[in-house]
Amino acid sequence: MAQPAYVQGTLDTLLSADGSVDPAAVSLADTTFVVLDLETTGGAPDGGGITEIGAVKVRGGAVLGEFGTLVNPGQPLPPFITVLTGITEAMLRPAPPIETVLPALLEFLRGAVLVAHNAPYDVGFLKAACARHGYPWPAPRVLDTAALARRALTRDEVPNRKLGTLAHFFRSTVEPNHRALDDARATVDVLHGLIERLGSFRVHTLGDAIEFAKAITPAQRSRRHLADNLPHVPGVYIFRAADERPLYVGTSKDVATRVRSYFTAGEKRARISEMLTAAVRVEAVECAHSLEAEVRELRLIAAHSPPYNRRSKHPERVVWLKLTAEAFPRLSVVRRLAEDGATYLGPFSSRRTAELAAAGVYDAVPLRQCNHKLSLRTRTPACALAELGRCPAPCEHEISPEEYDLRAALPFRTATSGDPGPVIEAILARIETLSDRQRYEEAATVRSRLIALLRALIRMQKLEALTRLPEIVAARRNDQGGWEIVVVRHGRLAAAATSPPREHPRPTLDAARLTAETVLPGPGPVASATAEETERILAWLERVDTRLVETSGDWASPARGAARFSGLLTSAESAASARDSTVRLSVTDRSDDVRSLRL
Repeated sequence: MAQPAYVQGTLDTLLSADGSVDPAAVSLADTTFVVLDLETTGGAPDGGGITEIGAVKVRGGAVLGEFGTLVNPGQPLPPFITVLTGITEAMLRPAPPIETVLPALLEFLRGAVLVAHNAPYDVGFLKAACARHGYPWPAPRVLDTAALARRALTRDEVPNRKLGTLAHFFRSTVEPNHRALDDARATVDVLHGLIERLGSFRVHTLGDAIEFAKAITPAQRSRRHLADNLPHVPGVYIFRAADERPLYVGTSKDVATRVRSYFTAGEKRARISEMLTAAVRVEAVECAHSLEAEVRELRLIAAHSPPYNRRSKHPERVVWLKLTAEAFPRLSVVRRLAEDGATYLGPFSSRRTAELAAAGVYDAVPLRQCNHKLSLRTRTPACALAELGRCPAPCEHEISPEEYDLRAALPFRTATSGDPGPVIEAILARIETLSDRQRYEEAATVRSRLIALLRALIRMQKLEALTRLPEIVAARRNDQGGWEIVVVRHGRLAAAATSPPREHPRPTLDAARLTAETVLPGPGPVASATAEETERILAWLERVDTRLVETSGDWASPARGAARFSGLLTSAESAASARDSTVRLSVTDRSDDVRSLRL
């Protein structure tokens, strides 16, 4: 029978079955430990090679039991092992094999925290033996006394972290001698000495001790107290400097647990380490539920621009693609919306993205690309685009304003508010033409323009569908049996509340509406909130467990709107991320997509 594969894990993977540490772990004084030591034939763990097992079970400083046995490794014993441990082959010959010993040892370990000196070595041998002989590994939490000593003791106190050195430092009653049970007893004394030392580091629980044993920075260790006394509720947390400046803003369903994670070995970001050095206080803002926390985080980041936040810092820097309101309209990149009769598309996160979408429009419709203000009376010399057939030359009055509007401007206006099909199909036709001519790089460029344009169209129509509503009230069940309630006005979160479990949510809902923020409408799809805030609200509203309670109008999108091209966008993005130069194949797929959408 084939033996199960074995891969030795790091100490991080030995903490628990899912690698997590329970933040509400019991105190070290109430924790049951099994302190283990193995003697082996040396070498890597392969399911055998164990020659002796010693284990001591302790809790609260008292010994609850001991486990000790020699083990027949089923292989010759190297001479240097005999010299080191005093164990001979004659001693091992009558000893039971590891597969006979494992059931009793695993029972001895049940429900306890496993402690060992250089734990990955001992645990690695046990896991390999379990894998080889078909026993499930119980995945106990593990404490490594060597790792604890590296964090708790300085070089001035002990020159190294060997078991003999630590046993001498803590005045152990048993001297390590490379015999499993004696070494386990000495490790018990070392463990108790380290637990006493850990109190000065504010380490009082098992979870604290496991995290403390990991390699965390001095800044993390010195600032761990900032996570004290924070609430276990949804909300926003703000790291503040000595002058009360916000350094970093974040959100979580459990503020206390999330902030504690910044002081663990799992946090390795250099900028966060720098931020922790400057932080002196963490402020928590409790929220009704996670959506309110997400929105408050966005608003705080936008208001204060914390130096260590990277996202959502400058929502005002978005740009728009504007089809001007003049005789021969043109596309222009602008920073603000205005009620001037023009057609807008956006918002875009950068000017480059807006210009990429504009190039996609130029591939589809004959809009002029010059910046001149054209006169209906005076002609202006045409540019090279007119000579290439890329522009109908309205500057030379080669086309009437009515025909220009019908051929060039109207398809764009229709695409922004209704059906973008003609524009999208024209771009796809251009991609297919380039592909047929084997001009694949140019076709890939046009594909990137299609992606930018489609993203903007789908996004804006979804935003407009919500922001045009004066009010929408929705609710969803939470894990405690209550109801999370939101009041949204013109795409902005105006109120949030949570009704208690086993109570009718109507009083809470009515109170939320009465105290909700007054939101006035404005031009465009994001007049009252940032696009990111409205999108967070949309994601919450579109969850399958969200119930719409009341709306002040119809929440609807165009029947043949941009959303019907979502599959096309996904296909195009997948091809672009794979950098597929074989554009012909992706063109065929997308054309089929468009034809199916027509049906």
